[in-house]
Amino acid sequence: MNQLPKLHNAMWPGLVGKGDGPDQEPPISLERMLELTAAANVNGQKFEGIDYFLFFPHTDPNASDADIRKIADLIASYGFSVGSLVAPVWPGTVGDSAMGDDDQQNKFLSAVQTACRIARVFEDHGIRKYGVIRVDSAEFGVEKWRSNAKANTARIVDTFKKAAKIAKDNGQRLAAEGEICWAGMHSWKDMLDVLEGVGMPEAFGFQADLAHTYLYLLGYNAPEHALLGNNHSQEEFYDKYQQMTDKLRPWTIDFHVAQNDGQVHGAGSHDKTGKHCRADDPNGKLDIVKCSGYWLKDAASRGIEHICWDGCMFPNKTLEDVKTWNTILATMIAVREAHGWNSGAKA
Repeated sequence: MNQLPKLHNAMWPGLVGKGDGPDQEPPISLERMLELTAAANVNGQKFEGIDYFLFFPHTDPNASDADIRKIADLIASYGFSVGSLVAPVWPGTVGDSAMGDDDQQNKFLSAVQTACRIARVFEDHGIRKYGVIRVDSAEFGVEKWRSNAKANTARIVDTFKKAAKIAKDNGQRLAAEGEICWAGMHSWKDMLDVLEGVGMPEAFGFQADLAHTYLYLLGYNAPEHALLGNNHSQEEFYDKYQQMTDKLRPWTIDFHVAQNDGQVHGAGSHDKTGKHCRADDPNGKLDIVKCSGYWLKDAASRGIEHICWDGCMFPNKTLEDVKTWNTILATMIAVREAHGWNSGAKA
């Protein structure tokens, strides 16, 4: 049995797309998300940690160090470690657009600094020993970006370079999650341009998500970079999948296991992005275990020590179903058995 990577569940499915607006479901508390995660059990194997969203209602990003330690105590009481953290980089949280003016850029950098502070508190507590801090361009949609793609990409790169310097100075690494909804990160080619533009692999890398990167192949929001049409064969799929992963894998320092049915989905203030499906969704397009292997090749050499399930914007009824989590956990165990490693061994 492989012991690595550790198996984590994300807390943000209880928050992203939730709210008190029309047709929105209410958020699920941190305590309830921890309970649901802890209840999952597949032949004695349980989730080993969580990845954590640094904003309300789970977290006040400006909470005192003492209050953050109380959250760490709560998480530890379930036997979990903390892995990757999601910085509150978006407008309306601490941050603002990475493509914006100086005031907006400064807000973005402040969000990264906030995340680094909380990361250090978790590390001093002892609950966090690995993981990254997740960011994106915090610029919803691509229309504004398209008005001057070259200049806007350069601005995003400038913001990310400054953010990476902050992270490096705090002993952290940033990972940009490629999603089709984020300007400048909305295709595999544009994401690669940003990663190469920042050019700081020791401090700034890529967070690959199976659901989002599948839509990279199809060219949603960037048809000029599509590698596949809708009616592709399995042979064509894996040929193009390897082309994409060969480009992005060297930058990949964090990995989300997920399923996608080839559709986009949005909820609340979250723009349409790759639809996350249940691990056993009959309409799922991905062989999760096989596709994970393309991203996890040589993962240990890139500092990856855990993988995380992302069920962002699942309905609350799905999240409250214990079968959901057992099926997810079983899938992640299969990923680890196929592509994992033991301490001291390379993937």
